[in-house]
Amino acid sequence: MNITTSNQVITFEQDAQLVNNLLELLTREQSSLVMVDVDAIEVLMEEKSELLQHINTAAKSRYAALAASGFEQNESGMTAWLKSQTKPALNAAWDKFQQSISQAKEMNRLNGMLISKHFSRNQQLLNHLQGNSGAGDVYSKSGQAKSYATSRSTLMA
Repeated sequence: MNITTSNQVITFEQDAQLVNNLLELLTREQSSLVMVDVDAIEVLMEEKSELLQHINTAAKSRYAALAASGFEQNESGMTAWLKSQTKPALNAAWDKFQQSISQAKEMNRLNGMLISKHFSRNQQLLNHLQGNSGAGDVYSKSGQAKSYATSRSTLMA
């Protein structure tokens, strides 16, 4: 739905499409993280950066349209503008848009957790390969083999 305010257009379709594209990209990112497909992850990071720039530009445009109509350039200004409109479909479109944004934030948070787990596991493996695993010597001073309790996660590649 497009609304023109003082020669500016507030459009939810463009914003909604951008957020839907982000959700699709985050889904692919999550799949690549689970599969540990580093090449795909690198490509997706570039795509995500570009898409986030487009989303930022769209938000700035929406806020400029709000300002041109005498409203604050933020979410409370958007809420005030929506209250001034007589079209219930606008509120429904905005609510759906906000739900999509919340879903994207949650997916991004989960992907961040996956990235953090991969980073921790890789750091443990690097420490082990560099001899910094904390295991120290294999034999005690008396010549007996030392036993160390290792977790499975440090042995996984």
